Amino acid sequence: MKNSRRSFLRCSMASPLFIASLGQRGTSAATTSLSEANSGSSVLAEPARQIPVAGESDVIVCGAGPAGVAAAIAAARCGATVRLLEVHGCLGGIWTAGLLSWILDAGNKKGIIQEIIARLRMRDAVATYPEGASNAVGYRPEIMKWVLEEMIQEAGVCVQLFTRVCAAHVDDTKRLQAVITESKSGRQGWRAKVFVDATGDGDLAAFAGCRFDYGDEEGGPAQPMSMLAMLVGLDPEAVKPFVRGLAEPDGERNPKGRLLEEIRRGGHDPSYHAPTIFYLGHGLFCMMANHEYRVSALDAAEITAATFRSRAEVHRIVEALRSLGGPWKEIQIVATNEQIGVREGRRPYGLYRLTADDLKNGTRHEDAVCTVTFPVDIHSPDPEKNKGIVARGFRSQPYDIPYRALVAADVRGLLFAGRCISGDFVAHSSYRVTGNAAAMGEAAGVAAALAAAHHCDPKDVPWSEIASQLERLRSQAG
Repeated sequence: MKNSRRSFLRCSMASPLFIASLGQRGTSAATTSLSEANSGSSVLAEPARQIPVAGESDVIVCGAGPAGVAAAIAAARCGATVRLLEVHGCLGGIWTAGLLSWILDAGNKKGIIQEIIARLRMRDAVATYPEGASNAVGYRPEIMKWVLEEMIQEAGVCVQLFTRVCAAHVDDTKRLQAVITESKSGRQGWRAKVFVDATGDGDLAAFAGCRFDYGDEEGGPAQPMSMLAMLVGLDPEAVKPFVRGLAEPDGERNPKGRLLEEIRRGGHDPSYHAPTIFYLGHGLFCMMANHEYRVSALDAAEITAATFRSRAEVHRIVEALRSLGGPWKEIQIVATNEQIGVREGRRPYGLYRLTADDLKNGTRHEDAVCTVTFPVDIHSPDPEKNKGIVARGFRSQPYDIPYRALVAADVRGLLFAGRCISGDFVAHSSYRVTGNAAAMGEAAGVAAALAAAHHCDPKDVPWSEIASQLERLRSQAG
């Protein structure tokens, strides 16, 4: 109760300040109007205004996906005051709003990710298979929401949902001082000593002025997006040959190929030629069988159109399977993801840039925040050439993600965590999965808390101190 009361007071005592440099005094207009000079043109002139500072904290984390939640919890457990800002109506990002339902590359990770899995298991929300059948952890997304909300509140993190970061204030020394958000509460400012960009698409980094890469090495598009669906009405035994994780123990080597042929037999050729169904237990399945190609993660209109197309295709796929009768006759969609699955956004520049050579060589670092064992996993950006996974001609070796790849090169007081760390197109396809994202977030949270406590930049916190705190937290978390 003491911790809960302290957290409530901390969240409630917002400072009645204003970010004066972000607006001029003398006007309180909040509406947008046409200036006389621009009347009749396609440009709107927005009146300057003062932005109220809604809160101040040691650390602000933008984005409450796997990386952001882990960062916020870790920073709070290190004693920092933490605020977590999230655009969706739940915590978890791709885990929940995205219905991903699978945590990849978590097996060799300690700390918060294992604590999350343990809490899911306690609620009978983890998929179980015969030993060796799957190297991933399946879970039910609705229970994941509950677990994350519980952990965030226990840690004393202040959270505001339904809130999108839309601007940043950087001073003359290139230090990030504040972020600006839009929500039902209007436009608000938030100050902190250190910030963590866990938005996935590197939104905060871009607003703060960081350089970034986007798309493949030759200037081509990013990897395609995907719509996921929760399915019911299937008997696990009857559909076992087509279900990843259930088929393999029975000697079925290609459940994806079998599922593709079934969908085609029902009259639809899916946009993704390696469609996958996973079993999550209790009669619930997750399906990923769609690709949306050449869609920019930085363009809301393109994402909207892709969402409509992909949801329609998912329903056509299920209708095709249902038309076959037999084990498919009762298949139904109970939910599609609120946020289409985005594999790749901006890749901002850090003090170290992970590359394909790191994967080839299995590069190790003294400042390793985690070791990645997931392979190169590039979903083809070009459907004319390939509607599946693109081979790169080499097998990735286990490699380290160094802390330096999480530290912004262009802006002070800013860390990255999750799929928006510093790396090239090929490396990103491997480290982007959520087991790694959570581990990166945990390290970024610890570093942010230490930097705030020492009143220094994240790059100046000794790695030995970060590593010591990480080890302490991970041993406590499990």
